[in-house]
Amino acid sequence: MQRRDFLKSSCNICLLGAAGFALPKLTGCSPALHSTGVYKTNIVGNKLEVPLALFDNTSLQIVRPMGWFYDIAVEKRADNTYGAILMRCTHQDNQLTAAGAGFTCSLHGSQFDKSGNVLKGPAEGRLQQYKATIINNNLLIEVPKTP
Repeated sequence: MQRRDFLKSSCNICLLGAAGFALPKLTGCSPALHSTGVYKTNIVGNKLEVPLALFDNTSLQIVRPMGWFYDIAVEKRADNTYGAILMRCTHQDNQLTAAGAGFTCSLHGSQFDKSGNVLKGPAEGRLQQYKATIINNNLLIEVPKTP
């Protein structure tokens, strides 16, 4: 094997190894992801429509309104009511990630519980909540035109 081929092969192996190491860590930089997936929908008349069937196997669903940067976390509570929270950190408007029993900001480490209350700063204000109403087999979430 010639020196040039050896160096090329070595560099390719190093790049693949580095990518394999770094890629799982980079998913924290993406918008909020949750094991249930993300339900994408349009806003019609300042309302989002979410099928209740999405909550058959999970109590948390991430909803992505088309045209919005921030997702909405929708939780089915034990009393069969629903809560909808904008996943935007109140400290510096960073996208939040669903983590454990709440939400985390990757920018400065703020943490919020599943009701949107601050658990750890630097954020001081609770998360924006939206009214959610059950109509037939759907959940209607009232939202502003832009968050």
